[in-house]
Amino acid sequence: MRKLTFFCLLFILLLTACNGTDDIVQRFKEWKEKDTAAENQNGNEKIFPLTGEQAPDQVDHRILSVMINNHTKARPQTGLSQADIVYEVLAEGQITRFLALFHSEIPDTIGPVRSARPYFLEIARGFNALYVYHGASNKINDQVAASGINYLDGALYDNNGWLFQRSSDRQAPHNSYLLTQGIERMAEQKGYVFTHSVNALPFDSQAELDGTPVNHIIITYGPRTKVRYSYKPKEGFLRSSDGEPTVDRADGEQIAVENLWIIKADHRVMDSAGRREINLKSGGTGYLLQKGQMKEVQWKNISGRLLPFEDGKALPFLPGKTWVNIISENTTVERS
Repeated sequence: MRKLTFFCLLFILLLTACNGTDDIVQRFKEWKEKDTAAENQNGNEKIFPLTGEQAPDQVDHRILSVMINNHTKARPQTGLSQADIVYEVLAEGQITRFLALFHSEIPDTIGPVRSARPYFLEIARGFNALYVYHGASNKINDQVAASGINYLDGALYDNNGWLFQRSSDRQAPHNSYLLTQGIERMAEQKGYVFTHSVNALPFDSQAELDGTPVNHIIITYGPRTKVRYSYKPKEGFLRSSDGEPTVDRADGEQIAVENLWIIKADHRVMDSAGRREINLKSGGTGYLLQKGQMKEVQWKNISGRLLPFEDGKALPFLPGKTWVNIISENTTVERS
């Protein structure tokens, strides 16, 4: 049917050649671009669904999501540079924790792995990801089990040598690492299925934000926790934490992303230990940053995914990696 449509269009263009060769070429180009866009939208193009980048073959494996420690004693972390998306949210006190989603790349070692929190579980469910953590309270473990998500609790495999390994140069709880070579064995034991199609996020390589130019962004989670992003045109947004570049321990490279997505959500402290409840359902204000531009938009929860919207229309991400900072209403965001 596509070939028939193509030749019919070409015939019509030839009949209208009186408009000139340049006009024919331009109209054919417009049709081809429209046809390619439709093909991509139908999922025929081989792309990684969390980065929008070209994949070598059809992608049919599920997402791996891992809770990663961000205590100062856990830095630098291992595997962060290979995550497609990283969600950063406060845990207890003023210390943030990461949920890293891996799909286009799966590093051999990821960590240090840390304990579960309900709002991170909620994010992982939105991607039907395997949810990996190390330890939790009985209440939270019960919530994870009742959620129906496929999960892996490192406390059950602590330092077993084939799935979790503790490093000798750090002390617990900052030294437990996931060995991804053991995931297939674990999946067989638990009856998990790893062949799974993933709906792609919206991407557009030509996306242009009509926003405010920005070179630096500082997010102040608290007196001891400041996150800074510096924009470099050839590298993207380079991340630093508490005045130090955020690097991957595996290669020493500073973390850089194409999309920075800041979401304001209602935070409530639930107990004396400082555990939080975070509303990720109601939507609200957000800031999308791409190509050195920052734009205030709205966020919505669409089937468990937190996406940017403007005037009711979903905004696309640039192909590449994304960092999502979820902040409270009173968290300071400074730009320069």
